[in-house]
Amino acid sequence: MPAWSDARVAGSAGVIAPGFEGVGEAFAQNFDEGLELGASFAVVKNGETVINIRGGYSDRAKETHWDETTIACIYSSGKAVLSFLMARAVFDGLLDYDAPVARYWPEFGAAGKENITVAEALSHQAGLCGFPDEMPPETWLDWDAICGKLAAMAPLWPPGTANGYHPQTVGFIAGELLRRVTGKSVGALIEELSAAHDLNLFCGMNEKDGARAAYMPKPPKAPDLGPMNEFKQYAFLKPWSAPAKVSREDWMAAEMPASNMHADALSLAKIVHPLANKGCDISGAEVLSENAIERALVERSRGDDLVLPFHLSWAAGLMRNINRHFGPNENAFGHAGFGGSCVIVDPQNNLTAAYVMNKMSPYLVGDPRAVRLLDAVYASL
Repeated sequence: MPAWSDARVAGSAGVIAPGFEGVGEAFAQNFDEGLELGASFAVVKNGETVINIRGGYSDRAKETHWDETTIACIYSSGKAVLSFLMARAVFDGLLDYDAPVARYWPEFGAAGKENITVAEALSHQAGLCGFPDEMPPETWLDWDAICGKLAAMAPLWPPGTANGYHPQTVGFIAGELLRRVTGKSVGALIEELSAAHDLNLFCGMNEKDGARAAYMPKPPKAPDLGPMNEFKQYAFLKPWSAPAKVSREDWMAAEMPASNMHADALSLAKIVHPLANKGCDISGAEVLSENAIERALVERSRGDDLVLPFHLSWAAGLMRNINRHFGPNENAFGHAGFGGSCVIVDPQNNLTAAYVMNKMSPYLVGDPRAVRLLDAVYASL
């Protein structure tokens, strides 16, 4: 593929397949308009990389260019990785979307949760969007403590009656299910896949890998959650709604699968590619069946979300693209991360794409920078 760079983007580099040149123009335009510090964007189609570009800076002082080793926290875009890992466990016969979570995690069945299914948990219908009772915010770094709290708590609304985004807790539910049926943590499962496919993707990092993570300036303002309710308070706004009072090193080392993965764009696009590529990964190996993909992507809930200010349609861990937050194809799926990152899965076009950046914006989903890039991709198809 032809090498790509653009004089408007400091340190720009990468490759763009013929016909996709407009994506490079859109990438540079984001920098032209002062919307970026550093970023990477990648598209994989039919198992082949067609776009892998990067540029800008990874540090606060603008002295270090974003290069092929740079990674950034992708926050909730990591939930797409969880969706893939769960689909793979279903394909392997280890999990059933329609089975109760308590079949695999008996303690979870307490306090009226005995009938919550795996699919309901992944589609944010379990009523466990956050903890109503105060706890030290550093508790989020203690896997067993959080799983114990989730197992013991009562749902905040009748399970299965509404979707309400679970920003942190869904990662522990999915992660504990995976641990129970595979014997491995999410971080260990990702480490295996990363080693097999040469990916830069982590859920929990050592100090050496953590040194590659880009500096991420916080958004200029808080995201707009819409009219307030108790569920939004528990999910996002209580002092214990997210980790705090911990060192950067401890936070980066912790496995919090729903909010604390680090990656570059190509690795993120590659790991979820089987969901769009008829079950085949980038090596051509079949790791999912068409039936497993269909069950992963079928609509599990639809409605005004109790936590996010959107009318949403949820599959088993991915948003269905009814609001066109993930480009123009309404038949695509995706997930966004705090600050602007996103990943899309498009089985109709055998395509996955990912956007990873470090200058954070207040958009909860549908960041205009990512939408511009995705629009340019579809204009090139």
